[in-house]
Amino acid sequence: MYVPKHFQFEDYAEKVEFMQQYSFATIVSVKEGIPIATQLPFHIRTDKDQLLLTSHFARANEQANYIENTPSLVIFSEPHAYISPQHYDKEESVPTWDYIAVHAYGLASILTEEKAINKALEQMILSYDEAYLTQWNNLSDRFKSGMMRGIITFELVVTDL
Repeated sequence: MYVPKHFQFEDYAEKVEFMQQYSFATIVSVKEGIPIATQLPFHIRTDKDQLLLTSHFARANEQANYIENTPSLVIFSEPHAYISPQHYDKEESVPTWDYIAVHAYGLASILTEEKAINKALEQMILSYDEAYLTQWNNLSDRFKSGMMRGIITFELVVTDL
């Protein structure tokens, strides 16, 4: 991503906070030399010195087949606006677009143990719909297991931010 030096924000904690606030992001992977992308909700956390992104694909989404062996890019972006030249004092100005984005690169691992998948789903519930946790805890194990068979859960270790 091209970012002019005067628009860069370097503070690591600010970047992580931004990712947590705007956690519905686009994951981009490569399939046979062609980029493929999916929009997903992410749970963002730090563990020791690692930044970890957890999410899941629908099992039918083929992109899950391309996230383990090559780096993926996760794009976090939200506030944006067109800036008209009318807003500048100088008449000879050009229009632009103002936005904030964070690009996270890393390698993903698919979670296969039911306990790890359940933990990832509970973290997602706590991030997005804490009130649902009571209902989730009351669901039958059969229903939860069936739901978990319909997804592919993964954790991506960020290697570059």
